[in-house]
Amino acid sequence: MAVVAVLAVATTALLVWQDRPTRETAPELSQSAGPAAPPTTKPPATTGAGATLVVSVVGRVTRPGLVTLTEGARVADAVQAAGGAHPNVDLNGLNLARRLTDGEQVHVGIPPPPEQLPDSQGLPPGGTAKVSLNNATTAALDALPGVGPVTAQRIVQWRTKHGRFTSIDQLREIEGIGESRLARLRELVSL
Repeated sequence: MAVVAVLAVATTALLVWQDRPTRETAPELSQSAGPAAPPTTKPPATTGAGATLVVSVVGRVTRPGLVTLTEGARVADAVQAAGGAHPNVDLNGLNLARRLTDGEQVHVGIPPPPEQLPDSQGLPPGGTAKVSLNNATTAALDALPGVGPVTAQRIVQWRTKHGRFTSIDQLREIEGIGESRLARLRELVSL
C-alpha cells in the first residue's frame, strides 16, 4: 500500500509540475513616431494553412489604418504592425496580450466611440444587442447579470488561452458558471 501511495503522490506531483503556467514575453513595441513606410495591403506570407485576419488600428500610432496579420495575432502585434504607439502614449489600458479577431478595431491611446461602449447593463446603446464573448471587455462582461469581476476576468483569460469562443456552451468550462447561470447568459451573449 505504501508503494502505491508513493507512486500516486509522485504521479500527481509530475502532472501538476507539467501543467504549471509558463511566462511569455510580450513583443517589444516601438514608441518612435518617425517617418515610416505606408502600411501594406498585401497579406503577410503564411506557412501551411495559416489564415490571415484584418484589423483596423486607430488612434495614436504611427500608421493608423488596416493591418493584415496571421491568425492568433495579439493586440501588441497589431500596434507594432501600425508602426508602434506614439511617444508618451499610456498603453496600460490596452490588453496587449489579447488575441485579435478578424474585422475588429483596436483603439490606441484614445477611448472607443460611444456607440462601442456598453451601457449600464453591459449592452450596447439601445440595450437590444448581445455582448460578444469574443470581443467584450471585462467591464462589459462584468455588467452582465450574475457575472462579477472575477468571472469576467476568467472569461477573458479563457479567451486569451483558447482563442475565440465557437459555442456559448463553452462558458461551462469557466469556473463559476453553472447550468443556471449559463441559461441566463445564453440570451445576453453572442459569439
